[in-house]
Amino acid sequence: MAYNLLKGKKGIIFGALDEKSIAWRTALRCHEEGAQLVLTNAPVALRMGEINKLAEAVNAPVIGADVTNMDDLKNLFEGAMKHFDGKIDFVLHSVGMSLNVRKNKPYTEIDYGFNQKTLDISAMSLHRVLRTAWDLDALSDWGSVVALTYIAAQRVFPDYNEMADAKALLEGVARNFGYHYGVKKKVRINTISQSPTQTTAGSGVKGFDGFISYAEKMSPLGNASADQCADYCVTLFSDLTKMVTMQNLFHDGGFSFTGVTQAVIEQMGK
Repeated sequence: MAYNLLKGKKGIIFGALDEKSIAWRTALRCHEEGAQLVLTNAPVALRMGEINKLAEAVNAPVIGADVTNMDDLKNLFEGAMKHFDGKIDFVLHSVGMSLNVRKNKPYTEIDYGFNQKTLDISAMSLHRVLRTAWDLDALSDWGSVVALTYIAAQRVFPDYNEMADAKALLEGVARNFGYHYGVKKKVRINTISQSPTQTTAGSGVKGFDGFISYAEKMSPLGNASADQCADYCVTLFSDLTKMVTMQNLFHDGGFSFTGVTQAVIEQMGK
């Protein structure tokens, strides 16, 4: 059901890989709520071809950008403003990649070169995106930026590996840049700490199915789906949340504040 919450708004969606991805589902919901969009992803992801189906569905151009390349990001924001004939109202940052996870290196034996790339892509890319928008004065007053994170930034999930550090850094960037952008342009910047979600990217984490099953049992409402996360993103992009900024917002069915549930106790007793 649509409410026209984003009618007249214009946004950039980073990271829509395939139909399972939260960014993909968010793009569909934003379009349904009346937004105009520009889609972007890394060149290697664009070559997979999936994003073209989404672009057709939401009537949006695709502008490729390497999030670690400032020239690419400048070209993206300038291209988006040209397409929209004006400034940008919202941005979704749904970007993450861990070379150490891909190489099956345990946290105690990470390759530090890989780690630097992981932090650059998964966390400092948000700073680069915000810096580019700041330098170009690309975001509208009272604009909204949302980045996706996970509770491993605060609690230990051993197999989440170095991505836990990356998410902690991502949340720090959102808070700190959120202060400066709030003072300058009333732009709000938040992170959503989402339930573990069955996405192509998430499936690369060792034991991810176990994460999902455990979180489902530990959450009073169960795990939040990708579509439900998309709904939440829409509210943060809308004018209904103008005074929400610099927050890490848990969207996890209550998992983050639950000590134990009866379902987990019963499972442990088997």
